[in-house]
Amino acid sequence: MNWFLALFVKVFSTINTMVIVWLLSFFAFDQSFLLSSGFAAGGAVIGYTMTAMLWNYRMLKKYKLTRSEFKYIKKNLNEAKPKIYRLQKTLFSIRDIPTLKQRMELTKITRKIYSMTKKEPRRFFQAERFYFSHLDSAVELTEKYAFLSGQPKKSWEIQDSLSETRRTLKELTEYIEEDLYHMISDDVDQLKFELDVAKHSIKTLKDSKLETKAGDYNER
Repeated sequence: MNWFLALFVKVFSTINTMVIVWLLSFFAFDQSFLLSSGFAAGGAVIGYTMTAMLWNYRMLKKYKLTRSEFKYIKKNLNEAKPKIYRLQKTLFSIRDIPTLKQRMELTKITRKIYSMTKKEPRRFFQAERFYFSHLDSAVELTEKYAFLSGQPKKSWEIQDSLSETRRTLKELTEYIEEDLYHMISDDVDQLKFELDVAKHSIKTLKDSKLETKAGDYNER
């Protein structure tokens, strides 16, 4: 969902409506400057409201969502954004070379899930486990790990907790990978179907060429 484009369209439409209404009121209908400005303000409110309604209708139709579903997804994405920022910030703050690759992978996957959901909101329903469970767990675990690993002296108990947290984070990363795969499962199935169709078309074309060559040979 391109929020910047939506805002630009609404603001641009509102300004145009306001200017047109003011010019018509002041010059065409010979109203005073103050009254024309009042009409322009009212026109701007109406123009913004109408543009927002049309834009929302277009988005709902495009993404095949109901109004309540659209609001629900937008709300959850707004809540997820600061969590993902916290997760990334914490992962980059950890100075632990052995887990660097794992942390980079976790960062990459979470950003991918979020960006795909923003672009295609309907995918949210395929990633509910990520947004309602796995993301919160990842944030909590990484923040606790960062806190413990940052201690100047680490007791045996802290070392054991860090080791267990690393194992849990590795397992959680695998679950989040599954969340991503689940999001794109329909795309994979569609690609397989299209590949099968393409292979069948190629095979039919080859068989047709072979039959044509065989016919030409027999004629000779």
